[in-house]
Formats: sequence, C-alpha cells, structure tokens
Amino acid sequence: MCAMEPVAIVAHRGSSRIAPENTLPAFELAWEEGADAIEGDFHLTRDGHIVCIHDDDTKRVAGKRMLIRDSTLDELRKLDVGRYRGEKYKGAFIPTIEEVFSTIPARKKIYIEIKSKGAIVPRLFEEIKRSGLRHEQVIVISFNGEVIRECKRKALQSKAFWVCEFKRNESGEIEPSLETVLETLKRIKADGLSSNWGIINESFARSVIKHGYGFHVWTVDDLEMARQCIKWGVRSVTTNVPGYMKENLDLS
Repeated sequence: MCAMEPVAIVAHRGSSRIAPENTLPAFELAWEEGADAIEGDFHLTRDGHIVCIHDDDTKRVAGKRMLIRDSTLDELRKLDVGRYRGEKYKGAFIPTIEEVFSTIPARKKIYIEIKSKGAIVPRLFEEIKRSGLRHEQVIVISFNGEVIRECKRKALQSKAFWVCEFKRNESGEIEPSLETVLETLKRIKADGLSSNWGIINESFARSVIKHGYGFHVWTVDDLEMARQCIKWGVRSVTTNVPGYMKENLDLS
C-alpha cells in the first residue's frame, strides 16, 4: 500500500497576504516560501485567452472596471494590478495561464479555479496539455458543478473538486446538507470537495471522506484551525500565508 501524501499547503491566489493576488510575483513568492501548491482563478477573455484574475471585472485590483469576458488580452495587459499593494509591485500585470504554469516547480501543484462557464473547458485542456505538467500536478476546482462534470466527461485525467461554501439557515442547519453534497459529488463525478472551514464540523468532514472523496478547506490563516482541520482528515489547506503555515505546521 502506498503511503498517503502529506497534507498540502496551498497558496491562495499566491502568497496573497503580501503580494498582489493572482500575479506572477504572488506565485513566485509562494514557491519561495515553500508552498506545496498554488491556487489561482481563471477566466476566458473575449479573444479566447485564459487569464488569472478572481473577479469578473478588474475594478478591485486595477482601479478601472473592465469586464474580463468583454475584453481582449491586449486590453487587459495594459492594466496595473500590483500598485494597490505598494510601489514594490507597481507594473504587475494580469498573467495568462501559460505564464502561471511556467512558474510551477517539478514536484509542485496548481489548483485551477475555473470562474468562466463551460466554454473555457476545451481551451483549458489545450493549455494543460501544452504545459507539459504531469496529470498529478494539476487539480481543477469550481463552484460550478456543471463545469466539473464537463471536465470529467471530457476525460480530464487530473483530479477535479467541487467548491462549496457552507452557510447556516435560520434554523441553524448547515446548507447545503450532507445528503445534497454527496448527491452532487456523485452526479458530477467529482474527486473531492473543497469548502470553507468555519461552518462544517468533524462529523461532516469525516462523512464526506468516508464516502471516498478527498476533503479540502479554504481559506485558513489561523494555525490552530489548520491543525484541527488536519486532524479531521483534510488533504489540503488553502491559505493566504503559506510561509507561516509551512514553518509552523508539522506535516511530515
């Protein structure tokens, strides 16, 4: 029997507590800090390029609002998405997925969060193939279950996780319910679940794991909470402070 891999520390949008999120400086800093993987958000531009940015538009990080789906790569490249984090990062630009892939060391991984709808999937497969990355280095994640199902239907050889944000309803019950989660994971043929950590408990997490799905949490910057989640059996912890987590967690 193969030994289980240590819990992975995933840099949320790169080392985003320090550097401007979803930029090459943020990803490069994450690698310097020892992150096991990076997580980035990806959209499809009007002219068919896949770019790394979280929001549907550029207002929050660039100060100027441009919709990603209505803009070309050349138009987006003219924006400065680093200055908001200080002069040190002035001139940082919105990278393409190819440029993000090029930063990944040989034994490290990337969590690709798909923000666009299904039209991005064929192009994403092309980019993954062109990258030369091994299948085990790439994990596709999305809040959109149909995107995950489309990826698996098209024979994505890498793992794909459904991203779900849990909340409590007026009665204090967790939504979506465990039953709904398990039904969704099965229907879309996901390999695992990636969720926020503040609502679910150990019983919920272990139930998902018991049914054969990997369990992953975001965004955890508190050391004790990270330790708690690891005790529950999570396989990765996504954090804004990867260096801090790597220095202070015993993940051997």
